[in-house]
Amino acid sequence: MTTSSLSFPVERSTSPATEAERRRVLADPGFGKHFTDHMVLATWTRDAGWHDAKVVPYGPFTLDPSTAVFHYGQEIFEGMKAYRHADGSVWTFRPEQNAARFARSAHRLGLPELPEADFLESIRAMVDVDQVWVPEHGGESSLYLRPFMIGTESGLGVRPSMHVTYCVIASPAGAYFAGGIKPVSLWVTPQYTRAAPGGTGAAKCGGNYAASLAAQLEAQSQGCDQVVFLDAVERRYIEELGGMNLFFVRRDGTVMTPQLSGSILEGVTRSSILEVARELGHEVEERRISLDEWREGVGSGEITEVFACGTAAVVTPVGRLAWLDGEVVGSSEPGEVTMTIRNQLLDIQTGRAEDTHGWLHRLV
Repeated sequence: MTTSSLSFPVERSTSPATEAERRRVLADPGFGKHFTDHMVLATWTRDAGWHDAKVVPYGPFTLDPSTAVFHYGQEIFEGMKAYRHADGSVWTFRPEQNAARFARSAHRLGLPELPEADFLESIRAMVDVDQVWVPEHGGESSLYLRPFMIGTESGLGVRPSMHVTYCVIASPAGAYFAGGIKPVSLWVTPQYTRAAPGGTGAAKCGGNYAASLAAQLEAQSQGCDQVVFLDAVERRYIEELGGMNLFFVRRDGTVMTPQLSGSILEGVTRSSILEVARELGHEVEERRISLDEWREGVGSGEITEVFACGTAAVVTPVGRLAWLDGEVVGSSEPGEVTMTIRNQLLDIQTGRAEDTHGWLHRLV
């Protein structure tokens, strides 16, 4: 592996959380509500490249009102988890894939690419200084890591920012399904699309998520948990949810997922599921899947399970699909294939199963 060109000296917080405060947070962390004592920062400029990398106390940014990210949306991010294993060590899952996607997202948004070695070293430095925030081994609790990059040049003008800030923050996260795993309900939006061919759908940028929020509100008004987006051209084919990829299991055990189209985010969990499903003996198909195939398949019993996947929940079973003039309802309990795949991934991530793929990366 290439050595990082950046070093991350540590400026320790003079007012970190007390042990009692930290214990209270770790007892019921929720998701994205509490943050650790430090954060990583690095700066890029057109003349100097990447420099001034460091770990500093967690705190607010001071930005000019004309800062580029506020006006032109130059922003990308990643999501990863660090798990404590039984021996006390801390590991993350396939971070090289996150680093590669971060670079692709940067390229699409006109931002500078952060080399993989520097990305990985920034994550290691972050977790090393705040390792006491990583939950104990057992269950599904983790330390969620959020690397992001924003255009921070001051002044108006529609062009790539010549001053960029990279940051990593961390937040302890509890089990996504704290009350037990239950299938979610999905709404097919009749008017909104998430991304179009040639757009930013394959990049992990804030604008894609902002564009999904009106449709998410629409789904909630229809009594659903999440929204399903169709392709922007024919409005027939399944793309993804607001922040998760979709999978379908046929009666014969075949596992299907929409093929990458340039407007679908290439999820790290998605690619891992494809490998795990093959190893479990399932035929795997990546192809265009229409809304009609989904509706008719569930109705006839040809499609026996549907699930979504992403970093936060890992795998989420789907029970109901609704649209303007109808619905189909699947099982009220998670399916066998869904749970087998979910458990297999979690067992690897948490160190309960052998990592035969070389997916785990030790941080501490």
